[in-house]
Amino acid sequence: MRKHPQLLELNAFFFISRMSEKYGRRLTLMTVPTAEWKSFAEQGFDYLWLMGVWTHSPGSRAHAAKEPSLCRAYDLILPDWKKEDVTGSPYAIYGYELDPYLGKPEELFHLKMKLNGLGLALILDFVPNHLAFDHPWTVEHPEVFVSCRPETLRAHPDWSFITADGKKIAHGRDPYFAPWIDTAQINFWSAEAREAWRKELLKIARVADGVRCDMAMLGLNDIFQKVWGEHIQETRPATEFWAEVIPEVKKFSPNFIFIGEVYWDMDWPLQQLGFDFTYDKRLYDRMFFDSPVSVRDHLRAEPIYGNKCLRFIENHDEERATVNFGKQKSKAAGMITGTIPGLRFFQDGQLEGRRIRTPIHLRREPKEPIDPEISNIYRRLLKFIKGSTTHDGEWTLLETRPPWEKNETYQAILVWLWGSGKDWKMVVINYSLIRAQASVRLPGFLNRQFFIQFRDALTDKVYDRTGEELFQKGFYVDLQPWQAHLFGFKA
Repeated sequence: MRKHPQLLELNAFFFISRMSEKYGRRLTLMTVPTAEWKSFAEQGFDYLWLMGVWTHSPGSRAHAAKEPSLCRAYDLILPDWKKEDVTGSPYAIYGYELDPYLGKPEELFHLKMKLNGLGLALILDFVPNHLAFDHPWTVEHPEVFVSCRPETLRAHPDWSFITADGKKIAHGRDPYFAPWIDTAQINFWSAEAREAWRKELLKIARVADGVRCDMAMLGLNDIFQKVWGEHIQETRPATEFWAEVIPEVKKFSPNFIFIGEVYWDMDWPLQQLGFDFTYDKRLYDRMFFDSPVSVRDHLRAEPIYGNKCLRFIENHDEERATVNFGKQKSKAAGMITGTIPGLRFFQDGQLEGRRIRTPIHLRREPKEPIDPEISNIYRRLLKFIKGSTTHDGEWTLLETRPPWEKNETYQAILVWLWGSGKDWKMVVINYSLIRAQASVRLPGFLNRQFFIQFRDALTDKVYDRTGEELFQKGFYVDLQPWQAHLFGFKA
C-alpha cells in the first residue's frame, strides 16, 4: 500500500439504496456491478470504508423511529420518509455480521476479494466502547459490560438499563455527553471483555483489510478511569487494551490497519500503541478557526507523527464542508487535506459538493444536484494527486517571503513540494479572505535548472521560468482569496 494513501467513506445503506435505484432492482453489496467499485479505484482511492455494514439493533431501530428530535430531522431532510426507512444507529451494533439489508453474511468476504482484485482495500467499523443495549451478550455475557456500584445507580439512574433477565448494565457514554441510551457500555478493565474483543477483531480481519475504530481514545486506561473508575468494582489493568489486541490481530494479518477516530489530543498516544492512522482533529480545527500561519505551524510536525494523521474536512459526524467552511474556503481546505502527508480522507458526497448531512439512522438520503464548480475542482485535484509522486515521494514544506517591503500578505500563502525522481508537484494555496502575494524560494537544485515549465492542473495554464529568475527573485505568486495553483513540472 502507498505511503500516503486515500480513503473514501461510503455509508453502506445509502450506497446500496442509491445503486438499487440506479439499476432499477434490489441490489446487495455483492450484486453491485463491478464497474461501480472499479470507478473508485480509477479515481485514485486505496481504501473504501463501508460505514455501517454490521447488523443493526432492533431496539435502536425502534428508538430511532420515535425519538422526537430525530423524527424532526427526518421530516426536514427526507419529507417522504417511512418507518421502514429507519435503520437505527450503525453504532449500536447487534452483531458483527453483515446486515441482511446489505446481503448474506458470507458475501462480505467475497466483496473483500473483489475489491482487492481491483486494487482497493476494505475498511469496516469497529466500535470498542459499546454494543447495542439489546445485544445477546447483555444476557449471555454480562461480565463484559459495566455494572455500576449501587451508589452510582442511586445517584445516576439514567446511566443504566435493565436487561431481559433483570440485570442492570450501564449505557455507553463519554465524559462530556449524556449516555447513548441505545447502547451498553463495554468494561475495558474486564479480562473477559478484552478477550471477547480480541476474538471479534480476528473475525473482522478475515473479511476486511482494516477497521475504523469509533471513539478509540475511550479505550485508554486514563480515559476509562476518568469516565468509570469510581463507579465500578474492577481494578485498573497494567496494560492498555489496544496494546493487547492490535499485535494479536497484526500477527494474524500483518497488513491489517487500525484507523482511530480520536479527539482531545490523544492521537499521538494511540499511534504509539499501534494505530496506523489517527484523526487529525487539530488540523481540522485550525483550518476552521485559525490563521494560515497556524495551519502551517501544524504541518511542521515530525513525519513520525504527521505521516500517520488522517486528514479530513468532513465526515458523517461533521456538517458538510460546503456548509461548515463555506463553498470557497471548503475548496481550499480540501486541497490542503488532499495534498499533504498522511491518510487523505474523503466522504461520499464531498466530491460533488453535497450540502445535506443526512442522519445515519436512515437507509436512504435525499437527492441533491451536483455542484459543477466543486465537482470540477475535485476531479482535477484527484487527477493531480493520482500518481506516485504525491503518494510515495518526498514532501517539503516551503517558506514564503514578502515579494516587496511591508507586504505582509505573504503569510496567507501555503506552499509545499512533492518530489520523486524527475517528477515534481508544487501546491500553492491562499488560505485567507484577502488577495495575497508571496515570493517562494525553491530548493537550490531547482534554481540551477536552465528552464522549468510549470503547468497548473486547475486551469491548464503554463508558466515558464528560468533557473536564474527563480534564484534571483524566487517564484512569485499572486492569488485571490481561497485560490490555488496545483503545479506539475519536470526537473
